[in-house]
Amino acid sequence: MTKKNISFNDAIAEVEAILKKIESGVLDVDLLSESVKRASELIKICQKKLRDAEVEIEKIFTESQKEQ
Repeated sequence: MTKKNISFNDAIAEVEAILKKIESGVLDVDLLSESVKRASELIKICQKKLRDAEVEIEKIFTESQKEQ
């Protein structure tokens, strides 16, 4: 799955898996910066998806209030 079309839930699950590896010490130090970078990218994707959803929901509410 490319990062552009990863679902919100899959992105969150991947961030949680990375965090669990970091917290448990299982993650190799050589991969630490790469993993943190990936987690950061995933968090940005999630933030964008949340902002997009918020805008869409606000639009729906605005349109429904105009109809009343």
